[in-house]
Amino acid sequence: MRIWQGAALAVVVVGIATAAYMLKPVTGPARDLALTGDAARGTYLIRLGDCISCHTDHANGGAELAGGPALATQFGTFYAPNITSDKTHGIGGWTLAQFSKAMSDGEGPNGHLYPVFPYEQYTLMSDQDIVDLYAALQATPGSSSPSKPHELSFPFNIRLSLAGWKNLFFTPERFVADSTKSDQWNRGRYIVDGPGHCVACHSPRNLLGALEKGKELTGNTAGGVGGKAPPLTAEALTKEGYDATSLASVLKDGFTPNFDVLGGAMGEVITDGSSHWTDEDRAAVAAYLLNHG
Repeated sequence: MRIWQGAALAVVVVGIATAAYMLKPVTGPARDLALTGDAARGTYLIRLGDCISCHTDHANGGAELAGGPALATQFGTFYAPNITSDKTHGIGGWTLAQFSKAMSDGEGPNGHLYPVFPYEQYTLMSDQDIVDLYAALQATPGSSSPSKPHELSFPFNIRLSLAGWKNLFFTPERFVADSTKSDQWNRGRYIVDGPGHCVACHSPRNLLGALEKGKELTGNTAGGVGGKAPPLTAEALTKEGYDATSLASVLKDGFTPNFDVLGGAMGEVITDGSSHWTDEDRAAVAAYLLNHG
């Protein structure tokens, strides 16, 4: 009897310790939120982060940033919310601290955010970028369109479970430049791994939807979170006929070296996002993608 009691006690202790670990807060370095926000610069960041493609339901005539179309995944269907300045249905009532928490730690005013929102990449953004982006979103025309609730089955509809997911797979941190590389290369890496979140779509994910470490940008052939996306390794891009000039160009006009036109989700990314980037940023992304690894 004592053996069974001891075994039961051990199971309870292990269970409590596991729960404590899985539910502990996951937070990154403190941000300087006393910086002055530049809404004009933040408007560019809306394009750099491809916010419009995800948060606008173009097909159904939705207002810009007032909520996106359905995104089907193996966990259920997600809908990007209204992020306009409307205080009731958008994020107009959010403080800068709440916005920063969502972008940096994946936690909104109502709890943990699903990683289909790429806070794994946004956490790398600079403090100034976060402040500027907030200023721009607060300056957008408000839309009273309510956000659509996600359509998720059990247990994925339990937000508390995301605390465990974060403890297993999410490390909030800030971008650190590689001093051995050029400014252009580092800018490209910042965009790809950070606000541009290219790595979120073009990398494989495990059964729980987390990026497979060490396989970044090798493509996502399974679909699901992020959808199917080809590899963006230097080898794969070179095989497709890309060089620095043509890779920067395709981000502007969508025309590939093989005289094809990128459509689908990437076409939307180009239309709403990268075609609005500066030539310097498109060149930086090209320089990084062709020389990373």
